[in-house]
Amino acid sequence: MKIKPLGDRVLVEVLEAEEKTKGGIILPDTAKEEKTEGKVISVGTGKFLESGKIQPLEVKKGDRVLFGKYSGDEIVIDGSKHKILKESEILAVYEG
Repeated sequence: MKIKPLGDRVLVEVLEAEEKTKGGIILPDTAKEEKTEGKVISVGTGKFLESGKIQPLEVKKGDRVLFGKYSGDEIVIDGSKHKILKESEILAVYEG
């Protein structure tokens, strides 16, 4: 299934939470925190400005990003968790 976000929205695949702690303890599903990072799958055309022009988005397909815990709307595509976020809800992009 292909989804194209509209305007200044971004489709992000949520990365899975860790199964183990650094000490090797296996976490049950109820103890896992929701992951706040993911990979950008697709982006909208950009933000509409008052002047009528479109400002392109700073993030691009393939970027690894951080977002707020309660940001965006969660959807499931082909069994994987995804979020649709506004670009302003993205906190940072991993570099390098």
